[in-house]
Amino acid sequence: MPVVDMHAHWLPYEYRDAIASCGEWHGMGAESAEYELRGMQLSADQRIADMDALGVDMQMLSPQAGFYQYDRPAAVATVIARECNDSIIAVTERYPTRFSAVGTVPLQDTNAAVAELRRVLGLGLKGVMIGDHVSGSTYEEERFLPFWEAVEELGALVFFHQGFDQRFRIGKFHFDNSIGNLTEHTLNYGVLVAGGVLDRFPRLKLMFAHGGGYIPYAVARMDKVAGGYPMDDTERRTDYAAPYQVLPAYSSTASKLPSQYLRNFYYDCVAYSGANLRFLIDTVGVDRVVYGSDLPCPMVLTDGVRWIESLEEITDAEKRAILTDNATRLLDLDV
Repeated sequence: MPVVDMHAHWLPYEYRDAIASCGEWHGMGAESAEYELRGMQLSADQRIADMDALGVDMQMLSPQAGFYQYDRPAAVATVIARECNDSIIAVTERYPTRFSAVGTVPLQDTNAAVAELRRVLGLGLKGVMIGDHVSGSTYEEERFLPFWEAVEELGALVFFHQGFDQRFRIGKFHFDNSIGNLTEHTLNYGVLVAGGVLDRFPRLKLMFAHGGGYIPYAVARMDKVAGGYPMDDTERRTDYAAPYQVLPAYSSTASKLPSQYLRNFYYDCVAYSGANLRFLIDTVGVDRVVYGSDLPCPMVLTDGVRWIESLEEITDAEKRAILTDNATRLLDLDV
């Protein structure tokens, strides 16, 4: 039963070498991409040794989120994306049975992003990792429609992972990460749903990091706003009529309630408790949950395979689906 880790970050060797030698790579410094983390310094061979110790057969490598560079000139971000992607591709070509990967694209320039997407898909990458927004612009905006059209046409996987530009920064107790990142995912889900992206492009392959953030817990509240709370139905026969102000109109082009789009996405299992993971499975379906570790970042799901295997809250069949079956189907792997 091969285990596939769908959430594992990688720093290009070229970036590492440049930071070590002169402290800069295309205007990015050590702080831009968590260069100082010990796990980010591992070579591919060292990473494979760590995978063996963890019981992981394959990792889907993804860039560190600092490589988005959405706030930089598009020409610079395009060079960064291309060189980052080429470096990751070289690793997957050298170790094809151990690494698959997604890349990055310069989404501040949709045409450049589509061109890079087509290029890297042709070179073997499975898709791209993108942020939950692009310098405050959200994905239902018309400027992004050519991107979604290309993603659907190519069958590319889009892996949503927040960047370092959270819209709600707390600045203490590491809450930017432990709370803010999950909020970003939830806002992104709401935008994609309410903005009609999923209706217009129903065959998209989309995946959220970090268990989808608060999506499984917030979606019922989204349904309430969309008129989906059953007790608000004005045709419901009852002797009670609420004397409260009704909610504002839900100005959405979506054809369904927000909760009815949950299964348009995949979600990694970075939930940190069996109860949370059980709720995620029950909410979205076990066939939409994949194994992810967030390795080698500080919020890593430490020793995650053995954690999954130890959980009493999920069945053996569900463990196999999460660790193996769902990822191999999503990545179209021969196992």
